[in-house]
Amino acid sequence: MKLKNRYFAVPAVLGAGALVFSLTGAADAAQPQASAPSTAGSSIAGMKILLSNDDSMQMARPDGSDGRGLYEVRRALCAAGADVVVMAPWQFMSGAGTSATGGGALTVSQRTVLPAGFENDCAGAPSKGVVFGVCKGAAPCTPTTPSATPADTVRLGVRGGLAAKVGWTNGPDLVVTGANSGPNVASVTNDSGTLGAAIAGIDNGKPAIALSAGFDMAAFKVTEKTYRAFADFLPGFVGDLKKRNLLTDKYVTSVNYPNAVDGVTPKPVWTEIGTETVVATKYTLTGDTFTIGMGDCAAPGTFCRPEEKRNADWTALNNGNITVAAVTSDRTYTGLADKRLEVFVRTGF
Repeated sequence: MKLKNRYFAVPAVLGAGALVFSLTGAADAAQPQASAPSTAGSSIAGMKILLSNDDSMQMARPDGSDGRGLYEVRRALCAAGADVVVMAPWQFMSGAGTSATGGGALTVSQRTVLPAGFENDCAGAPSKGVVFGVCKGAAPCTPTTPSATPADTVRLGVRGGLAAKVGWTNGPDLVVTGANSGPNVASVTNDSGTLGAAIAGIDNGKPAIALSAGFDMAAFKVTEKTYRAFADFLPGFVGDLKKRNLLTDKYVTSVNYPNAVDGVTPKPVWTEIGTETVVATKYTLTGDTFTIGMGDCAAPGTFCRPEEKRNADWTALNNGNITVAAVTSDRTYTGLADKRLEVFVRTGF
């Protein structure tokens, strides 16, 4: 199914101690039939993987938009032999970008009751697939405690959190974020907490992959089928990257998976981050208050940029492809358009 190229409110881009209450995931009783993760490529058995997201580790919503993608990825990576530890935001933190907490304290709480159907996925792994949620403050996390940002969770994990909680003094080998409840392409890339958490990984010397799942536009959500198909694709893809020495801290490998359609096997294509405005934000004034809403790029005056790249990620995703792009954290422009600026700075003319 080809996704319509239109604006929408992308849900995931607009994204110590025991839990003091139990998270049950009761709304997730119905599970899609399990399928074997891909075993193509080099083995990922024994890899230590830090898994985070910006959707939270709660998975309490009926549509799974607050963490189902994370648990599907955890399942598939553990089934392929990886040792996976989740250290993710306590609350839904869509749209947090690369924001991070610069002071105060962060508390790590272990989730003791996992969502139905995902309880035993990593039981054989050395770390047992432990799941942590990270909140702000020095007290135990409660239902109303503010959450750490996605970038916070990766920074904390790499800079001592994993060593303290699971003994990974030399890990992780890889940071994986997602799978996100919605695509992270084109104009929404800078807002994405999924990308922000992965960028925190490469900023701290760890290879990182950011995963984002496409919508079923009829249902306006990511389906369980898509989360599962994406997760099952992942181990073989990571194995191929590992085999070719392409797991690097020089860039984040950003992967978007299209809406899964029966009988269709999408293929990875190489893309760039596009320029097109995917979400047209508008501000409506009442008195001194501006209400934030969604505009229409077909209407004038909505500040919508067109697509200027021939191999843009959003275009390729709409055509039913798995998009792969390299995202750096330094934001240095390397195209031709900066040459006049360079000449001016160097020569004064």
